[in-house]
Amino acid sequence: MGLDVEDAARQARDLARAGAEANGVCTSPVVRSVFDRETGVTHLVPIPCGSTRESKCKACAEKARRLRMHQCREGWHRDDEPDLPPAPTAAPDEDDDETEDDSPAPERVTRSTRRRPDVPDLPTQKMNSGTLGRTFTDPRTGRTFRPSMFLTLTLGSYGDIGRRRRADGTWESTGVPANPRTYDYRKAALDALMFSRVVDRFMQNLRRCAGYTVQYFAAVEPQKRLAPHLHAAIRGTIPRAIVKQVAAATYFAAWWPPCTDADVVYGEQTEPPVWHEESANYLDPHTGEVLPTWKEATSQLQDPAHVVRLGKQVDVKGLLGGTPDSDRAVRYLCKYLTKSISGTYAAGDDDSADTAARVAYDKHVDRLHAHVKVLPCGPDCANWLRYGVQPKSPTPGMKPGGCLSPAHDRENLGLGGRRVLVSRGWSGKTLTQHRADRAAVVRQALEAAGIEHDDADRLATTQETADGHARYVWREPEAGTYTYAAVIAASLQETLRRRGQYDAAKQVLGLAPPGSTGPVDNRSATAATPAAHAA
Repeated sequence: MGLDVEDAARQARDLARAGAEANGVCTSPVVRSVFDRETGVTHLVPIPCGSTRESKCKACAEKARRLRMHQCREGWHRDDEPDLPPAPTAAPDEDDDETEDDSPAPERVTRSTRRRPDVPDLPTQKMNSGTLGRTFTDPRTGRTFRPSMFLTLTLGSYGDIGRRRRADGTWESTGVPANPRTYDYRKAALDALMFSRVVDRFMQNLRRCAGYTVQYFAAVEPQKRLAPHLHAAIRGTIPRAIVKQVAAATYFAAWWPPCTDADVVYGEQTEPPVWHEESANYLDPHTGEVLPTWKEATSQLQDPAHVVRLGKQVDVKGLLGGTPDSDRAVRYLCKYLTKSISGTYAAGDDDSADTAARVAYDKHVDRLHAHVKVLPCGPDCANWLRYGVQPKSPTPGMKPGGCLSPAHDRENLGLGGRRVLVSRGWSGKTLTQHRADRAAVVRQALEAAGIEHDDADRLATTQETADGHARYVWREPEAGTYTYAAVIAASLQETLRRRGQYDAAKQVLGLAPPGSTGPVDNRSATAATPAAHAA
């Protein structure tokens, strides 16, 4: 009998999850209990999990993706200067390839600001403070255009990639190295771990060479070979020759201690360094000697440990706002934001991928992850202990090859940070403000149609009773007071009710239903319109 009850409960959960996924409802809500002091009633409130990965929650991930699309559209083709939000109080980049400051040390370790001799010089341009870029006038019609750009940057090659023949006779990349033994996995791993740094350098250089304060909305995603690349919406236009010249001249040099396989001191089978509480240092487990500090290990460096360069493939397309190509580019830009790095192409491009191909691809992921897991992700990385060097800011509990940064996880393969990079002057709004704008549109439609909507602050902790105490008390629900199926069913019912209200409001107001988003073009960028080409 117990087994039947368990089966029924499992089926109820599965049905609830399926219904939630089919209707865009969070399948992993955080449930809270809200006690109303005035009425004595306790409410169970499911809060959406807010995940950005569809492997965890498809509904929340899709909602986050659409919010990013809204953010991208609002800032891309602006013709007025946005109000800039307050500048963040961030610490300076201490990993700079030009200077490095190891405070609180009294002396400053400086390195030459001279550019590397193996990279071309950057072009020079007189700067202005605007963010909009140039306008162009069609001599035939007199119409003024302000085109923008869609940019794709990649990393270089680490070895030949295999190909396979499609059913239609054409060839496609397998994403797997043709010869894994000669494929440079270490360089691929270090490039991935430092990719965000070289992207930052590129954008800094682009602003210096464009003549205006370039604004961008960029998404980081993997190519099929798992090397990260960048798609970016750029406001305004820059000559293609300048963009490619900047890409060729951009690099990031990591002035870090050596970290090759030959430099490993404390491997997997070796006793790890020991933390010494009084001196706040790590000691050799056998001799008791203090390991070299970060400053000591980097003070006499003659060459950087690694240099990241962008690949030669730079794709630049001109686009005009309000065109189908521009809308298609937005959807393509945000296409893979809901997927992990390693899972984007894990199942192949289609369901016909054979088992052998899937196994080969998984092995490729494993080989790359083996390097990403143990290589350092930055000066503060615990993995420096593996190479006999203390991290820049050592703390208790660090393990060699055991850094807790998500960059080392198999699903991220070096890209454990932000997948969306947005400049401060893109739209003049934070992501929270964009989210509030979308909610405000719904509320305004309901009010205009005369449909009563729920008060967003109806259970807020700021509401008080007559005696001045908080009316609502939020807390963890007691065990056994709810079931997953019941919570999901209630969430589904609430979502369908609100959706019905909004549809009714649009019908009353005579608003056309939103159009289909259509298929996503799998090209690396979109074709430019004739007017944009002319510009």
